[in-house]
This record gives sequence, C-alpha cells and structure tokens, in this order.
Amino acid sequence: MKVKINQIDVDYSVYGEKGPWIIVSHSLGCTKEMWEPQIKMLEKNFRVIAYDTRGHGSSGAEGGEYSLDLLADDAACLLDFLGVERVHWLGFSMGGMIGQTFALRYPERLVSIVLADTTSAHTATPVSMWEERIRIAKVEGMNPLVQPAINRWFTEAFRDSNPEVVESVASMIRSTSVAGWAGCCAAIADIHTTDRLREIECPAMVIVGEFDIGTPLSAALEIHKHLKNSILVVISDAAHMTNIEQSIQFNRALELFFTPFQ
Repeated sequence: MKVKINQIDVDYSVYGEKGPWIIVSHSLGCTKEMWEPQIKMLEKNFRVIAYDTRGHGSSGAEGGEYSLDLLADDAACLLDFLGVERVHWLGFSMGGMIGQTFALRYPERLVSIVLADTTSAHTATPVSMWEERIRIAKVEGMNPLVQPAINRWFTEAFRDSNPEVVESVASMIRSTSVAGWAGCCAAIADIHTTDRLREIECPAMVIVGEFDIGTPLSAALEIHKHLKNSILVVISDAAHMTNIEQSIQFNRALELFFTPFQ
C-alpha cells in the first residue's frame, strides 16, 4: 500500500491482527522485505508496520541530501496516517540510526526500541567513505556497490552456502535508486547521537553480529553504555546482516525482549 506523506509516496504493509504495534525500519540498500524472517514470528502477537524508507524499494525518492531528522519525521507521519500513537521500534543499521533520532524527537511515542547492527557515531566507517559511496553511485550506478556490501554484510561461509538468500539482498541493493542511496548515505554520515542517548528512557535492546565490521561490537557497546535501560545481545557466527544470517538467534532475542509487552 502507498500513502503520500511528508511530500513523498511511502510504500508500507501491515501484518498481524492484534497486539501492540511494532514498526520495523530496514538497512541502507534494502527494503521492507528484509524483515520477512522476523515478521512471520512477530505477527502472531503484534501488529507490525513495515515500510520502505524514502528512496528505497517502492517509496518515492527526492534528489538532494536527506537527514536523519527527515527520515524520522517520515516514520512519524506514517504513524499519524495509520492512527498509531505509540510503537515498539525495531531498526536495523540505518533503521537503527533513524530509530535513535525518532526516540530523541518523539520520546512519547516509543514503548521500547531495538537497535540492531548500528552505530551512534562514525568510527569504523568514516565520513569520507560515505562520500566515496555516494560518488560511485552517481558516477557508475549501483552495480559496483553491490559485491563490496555483500562481502561486508555476510560471512564467507554464509555466502557460499546460501547463494539464493545472498542474491535476494544483492538484488535489493542493485535496485535502490541512486537518489535514495545518495540521500540516505548523506544522512547516515551525519549520525552523532552518542551524547544524547541518555535521554532515551524506554527499554532498549542493542544487537550486534560477532563479525560485523561496519558497525562492530565497539559501536554497540558505546550505545549500550549510554542507554539508561538497555541490554546487549551478540549474535554468534554472523557479520552485519544478523537478522538474515542467524535469524533463529535474532528472533529468539526479539522474543525474549518483547514477551513482557504482549
């Protein structure tokens, strides 16, 4: 389904018929489809809102740089349209950065927040690297960006044994609009929420893959240290895409965290 909000068309889906609301926010270069392993579990006890971030999937893309404030406002506008006052936020990588920003802009709207394989400041991936990724997309298109991302996002063992799953993610990256990629990379490059994370008071869970090099354990520890009411979960034998590479571990962590809210 699509709705015109905040001057763009946003593609979204709602799953589940009862229970509290959860909104899921995906990674850069992906779409709401990346959440399939989690939605199948969550929709049994929750109502799940999955949407394509601005410039991704079937949502509209505007030229120019985006900001995390803008992307958080997109989510707030979608919730307003759906008549949802308060939600649990489940954000992955870029979606975790949007989630942090949403929590700081709209604290009254969050029941809890899950931040998976994300960061609150750039250390492992400096701003210059994001600028280079923008340049490549604008000059050469998305194809040169696909394999380097796949190599970072999945362990070699998973890539070798699950080629169809890996290709489904590669296809999402390949299909991302250049405007959406560039706009969101600019937003990601500006993340600097660390010093304000203590303002977030709702229950939180921070998840990170054992072998994540882009948003490593050190970044997760920094977020965990600054959040007042958080737990930290390390997913073993996984690189960046923990929710796909180790979906059973990931889902078990979600189940334990969300059960008290059912």
